[in-house]
Amino acid sequence: MNLLTKISLSKSQNQIDYSSQLLLLGSCFSENIGAKLEYYKFQGLQNPFGILFHPLAIEKVIQRAVQEYVYTEDDVFFLNEQWHCFDAHSELSNPSKEKIISDLNLEVEQTLVQLKQTSHVIITLGTAWVYLNTLNAQVVANCHKVPQKDFTKELLSVSKVKESLQCIIALVKSVNPEVQFIFTVSPVRHLKDGFVENQLSKAHLISAIHQVIDSDGISYFPSYEIMIDELRDYRFYAKDMIHPSEIAIEYIWEKFVEVWIDETSNGVMKKVDEIKRGLQHRAFNPEGEAHQKFLKSLTHKIAYIQNAYPFMDFKTSKA
Repeated sequence: MNLLTKISLSKSQNQIDYSSQLLLLGSCFSENIGAKLEYYKFQGLQNPFGILFHPLAIEKVIQRAVQEYVYTEDDVFFLNEQWHCFDAHSELSNPSKEKIISDLNLEVEQTLVQLKQTSHVIITLGTAWVYLNTLNAQVVANCHKVPQKDFTKELLSVSKVKESLQCIIALVKSVNPEVQFIFTVSPVRHLKDGFVENQLSKAHLISAIHQVIDSDGISYFPSYEIMIDELRDYRFYAKDMIHPSEIAIEYIWEKFVEVWIDETSNGVMKKVDEIKRGLQHRAFNPEGEAHQKFLKSLTHKIAYIQNAYPFMDFKTSKA
């Protein structure tokens, strides 16, 4: 008995391996995939300006990087004892005006460096709803708890999303013509917009993406469809009933690996996983002979894999 419908997936060309350079941009689901890629020690840069929910925010960040934009005090504002920037997520906010400006310019530099060398740009779109600052009619990436009355809310049309995606592609290719794009739509439910409004938003994103993926080097990975069609059960959501659960994230990650990770990397991923698990191990008797033997074996495993992949750093490894 088959209790679910499976989305047909096939291996993509230009797959990711340990020589690949990645740039991940977009919604919080991009951070879920990014965390997996980081765990297995793939090379890349993830959301340098923090989580970005809609295409216009992603487009602006890429434009800033390509044009080597320099942030100044005119680009930041003070609210609730913090300095903020409407181009970035609140994780970049800071009590120091000088520090946030410095951080923003550093992220511009790092993003440009990564854009020039990246082999794969992975973009996860979360919503087509945007907020416009009433003072200047500029679309913001994050409202930073500025009063709602200072913004107007707007749903981007399919044509507007398509136009933004085309700009993103053109901007990246202006500095890196051979890059592979992977677009996906976040399965996170933006229910604050409303149930119908959330579905309308996702539909606009999906429709627009499918109007640009005909070009070479531009692909679509169905994260949203896997969540909605294969995992169509509330048990696959976290307690907030908005975000995918850890099991759902793991399931979608396995599908991503199936499609996008080169099979030659599987053995390395297993070795990295063994090392990461070993580093998390807590011994009952740290001075005992068995644990010392375990540490020696772990040290050899790290040395072996770092000899083949010198960029891997396990000293600062996250659990």
